[in-house]
Amino acid sequence: MPDPPPPPLVRPSVALPLVFLGGTAGTLLRHLLAAVVPPVGGVPLTIGAVNVGGALVLGLLLGGLRGGPLTRRPHARLLVGTGVLGGFTTYSALTADGVALARDDAALAAAYVGGSVVLGLLAAGLGVALTHRRAEPA
Repeated sequence: MPDPPPPPLVRPSVALPLVFLGGTAGTLLRHLLAAVVPPVGGVPLTIGAVNVGGALVLGLLLGGLRGGPLTRRPHARLLVGTGVLGGFTTYSALTADGVALARDDAALAAAYVGGSVVLGLLAAGLGVALTHRRAEPA
């Protein structure tokens, strides 16, 4: 089955505010979670969990774009995918946390950063797979 045609373009005057609003919401949510959930044993697990959870939701979104209900909803994709999930996930904070951890324990830092990246890839793949199965006829 061929891929669906690309969605219609969204004017920058509409796209930029959507991405800005979504990014603001996602960043605020991540900041609040990081402020409320303390590190465990010195490891900031919140940022790792945010990135893995965000990857799963992004996988679900991307899977839904392939012939699913979001295929023709570029406004929702910009708001949620680029905006909210772009602001919510943060590999720059993951890197900064990894550098801070490496000062005391390089093996722990490597496990934290490497584990977050691998789990994020697996979570995104799972999200796409879950959505793909739903989109296929039974």
